[in-house]
Amino acid sequence: MLQHRHRFCGTRATCQLLLLWACVAAPLCGQTPTWAERTEQWNGFPQHHLTIAARPAYLVAPEVPPALDKQGKPLWIWRARFPGFHAEMDIDLVKRGYHIAYVDVAGMFGGPQAMEIGDAFYQHLTGKLGFSDRPVLEGVSRGGLFVYNWAARHPERVACIYCDTPVLDFNSWPGGKGTGLGAPREWQQCLEAYGLSEDEAVQFPQIPVHQTAVIAQARIPLLHIVSESDRVVPPAENTYLVKQRLEAQSGSMEVISVPQGTEKSNGHHFTHPAPDQVVQFILKHTGQP
Repeated sequence: MLQHRHRFCGTRATCQLLLLWACVAAPLCGQTPTWAERTEQWNGFPQHHLTIAARPAYLVAPEVPPALDKQGKPLWIWRARFPGFHAEMDIDLVKRGYHIAYVDVAGMFGGPQAMEIGDAFYQHLTGKLGFSDRPVLEGVSRGGLFVYNWAARHPERVACIYCDTPVLDFNSWPGGKGTGLGAPREWQQCLEAYGLSEDEAVQFPQIPVHQTAVIAQARIPLLHIVSESDRVVPPAENTYLVKQRLEAQSGSMEVISVPQGTEKSNGHHFTHPAPDQVVQFILKHTGQP
């Protein structure tokens, strides 16, 4: 039986890959893998649901053999907040064999509890399910707080970062302490999530705008997209401020600039002009052709 299996698979390594794919991606017949609670559909792909640290989470699996890192482990995109927004790139990447992972940390604004949940999620995917040790981090809007705070906490665990109109200073949003609109209710939630007063928040060091040295030193590849008319998350107070500080510390950041967002969203939303540029950025920095 074992000899027959080797003839079918070709090599032992190929057999191991097929077994890994069977465990992680789930059979094409739609069965739920043993580690998942249920399976639904996400843009036509299997979406396996699970619970991590009492929070809902999911993993979207490709229907082709998984893309692998240099250690032979499946590559994955870790989406922080609003996982369905501007999903064109993620759909393309799933078609190329990537997994999309998400854990719900809503209302935590990238604070201490969110970091603990993120650590548990990472350990589950890499330790128990055998995924790559270095995921791609993607953050939309307030998801930027989670992405950069977690990257500063674990810079060696990040392949690259892609962010869409990210919040990088909670004093800008939801605090509204600069030129942006602010959000009073979310600001109070944010202060509670961090256990801070307003005065303490102004100088709080553990937010992305104050942790650029760690990111620059780690040489993490960075790509952002911003709207120049964004009145919710002004790029000058977030992306461009971080870019300026990174460059002063021998780091760098690529930025896709959109001249005008929609009036309805106060400039915060727009049609994505360059999804393929994002895909190529991620392929490059995860070692894929």
